Amino acid sequence: MKDVVRDSKRLSWLLRHGAGERGLAMSADGWAAIEDVRAVLRMDRTALDRAVEHNDKNRLQVDGPRIRACQGHSLDGMPVTREALENSWRKADPPGPLWHGTTEAAVPGIRDHGLLPGRRTHVRLAPERDSKVGKRSRVAVLLRIDPADLAVFEAPNGVLLTRQVPPDAIVWGDAVHPGRWSGR
Repeated sequence: MKDVVRDSKRLSWLLRHGAGERGLAMSADGWAAIEDVRAVLRMDRTALDRAVEHNDKNRLQVDGPRIRACQGHSLDGMPVTREALENSWRKADPPGPLWHGTTEAAVPGIRDHGLLPGRRTHVRLAPERDSKVGKRSRVAVLLRIDPADLAVFEAPNGVLLTRQVPPDAIVWGDAVHPGRWSGR
């Protein structure tokens, strides 16, 4: 199982962040030829298939002779575009609030600028407070997001994504946190 986790991390890194650096050809929506990926990583097909099948976050997607990371791509050095990724995902219409986990240190910047994707293509959101996908496993502050005016997409692994969340879409009074920050 240790090899599967290692291989899954290597695949995820290459397909989310390292394709440009490693010279891997990739489409704008993140697809790469499995044979090219195997060559770059020097990974046999059995190891690749096991890593995809047993990836605990379902980050990887295979379609015939090609593979991609479902979401979480870097902008810098990657051939993916926001538009192509969004066109490959399902448009979501969340019926209720969404959630985003963050650190207490990030709260002042979020209050001023909202949630920005940083070096990634999109901001991850979760459909429920206790979701396993779409938010970090350990968070100091869990923000409630009103998705009414957001373009929200669902990646094949169930993660909800948007380009950014403006400050006025964050319901500050409903922030959940174990630390000192009062949420007001």
